[in-house]
Amino acid sequence: MKAIETTKKIVKRYSHAWVFLYAFIYMPWFLYLERRTGVDYYIIHSPIDNYIPFVEYFIVPYLLWFLFIAVTVGYFFFTDKWGFYRLCAFLFTGMTLFLLICTFFPNGLNLRPVVFERNNIFVDLVKTLYSTDTPTNVLPSIHVFNSIGVSIAIAHSNALKKHRMVQCSAYLLAMLIIMSTVFLKQHSVTDVIAAIAMACIIYPFVYVTQEKKAPKLSHQPI
Repeated sequence: MKAIETTKKIVKRYSHAWVFLYAFIYMPWFLYLERRTGVDYYIIHSPIDNYIPFVEYFIVPYLLWFLFIAVTVGYFFFTDKWGFYRLCAFLFTGMTLFLLICTFFPNGLNLRPVVFERNNIFVDLVKTLYSTDTPTNVLPSIHVFNSIGVSIAIAHSNALKKHRMVQCSAYLLAMLIIMSTVFLKQHSVTDVIAAIAMACIIYPFVYVTQEKKAPKLSHQPI
């Protein structure tokens, strides 16, 4: 009986895990977009792209993005239910808009280098990235958008405001990730601007409006 009661408490405590069901919407849709054929893609390009060099070392922050997002979402899941809901609302709204944009406005880029000037482990990692990630569905950049999203969540966390080094480190990593998207030729500057614009549009609805409606619930721990 004690085990059953404990299980019930855990289920109740983490009932907000249902939000992760969004993966069953996002992943099949995204994989469909990546694999579809017979589509005319609009090539995204900005004149600024021509002046940005390829720097393979940015593969490090680019790959750290996956850990950055997972750790931040996990932190809010286990410590701040209200913060978790707002973070997921922000991320999932933008990710859904991204899917809709790419569905009805197929886009891609032609920025990736064909010949690499250097040969090192970082270049090898970039080659692996290129082989697994198609140069399509790039506008807006999800790497950029989600990095902004978790940074906003971290900035709004009362608990993390007590740990300025953690916050500053997160902001620095987010900036490096955003820079990595263009220095690795994974995205055009246009993709970055579009992601920032989308974040600016969504932010008031998820954070400003909701804080006015429920200020007492904001930052409440689980």
